[in-house]
Amino acid sequence: MMKLTEMFPGLVGLPTPDMARVLNRQPQTLRRWAAYEDGPLRPIRINGRLLWPLADAQQMLDAAAVQ
Repeated sequence: MMKLTEMFPGLVGLPTPDMARVLNRQPQTLRRWAAYEDGPLRPIRINGRLLWPLADAQQMLDAAAVQ
């Protein structure tokens, strides 16, 4: 399986709509994770916008693949 860092070279993270598509979730789910700080990923906030780290998302996907 191709890693997220290979799919998106040169990027550290993705904005909410793009990361939601990668994780097969609704963007609102990711926004809820950010607001309540209770999800498996924590975003980086830049000027009020959310950037979801690729490395953290890859770890989450790898852990889900093992189970």
